[in-house]
Amino acid sequence: MSRLSRENFLITGFVCIVFGAFLSVANLGSIAVTIGMFGIVFFITGMSMSRQVGLSPEAVAAWQPDGEPLPDAGRVMFRVDVTLDEPISSSILCGPCGHVEIREGAKPSRYTCSKCDRLLWEEE
Repeated sequence: MSRLSRENFLITGFVCIVFGAFLSVANLGSIAVTIGMFGIVFFITGMSMSRQVGLSPEAVAAWQPDGEPLPDAGRVMFRVDVTLDEPISSSILCGPCGHVEIREGAKPSRYTCSKCDRLLWEEE
């Protein structure tokens, strides 16, 4: 149950319980009981699962983009990711060669790739 979310079980259980109630009103007893019981099982399973909360702080701090070249779009492509929390660091992905460089601090005003020596941007 690694990718199954708690909310999916709760919603499925609720829908099955309501659908089973509607079927019991329509005098379809055996089907209503079966669907209602599955709804109860789904709902209890969902309530017993723990909430999945995003990534750990260590995983967030260690994240960096995949080092793969970006598709050509008629100009040099690059990607810059800057962390919002301390310590501030920037990861720069060079599109032509796929090189990833991590720098301390915010996005620099000028950057040349250290692997392929291409100027990626220069702010005025």
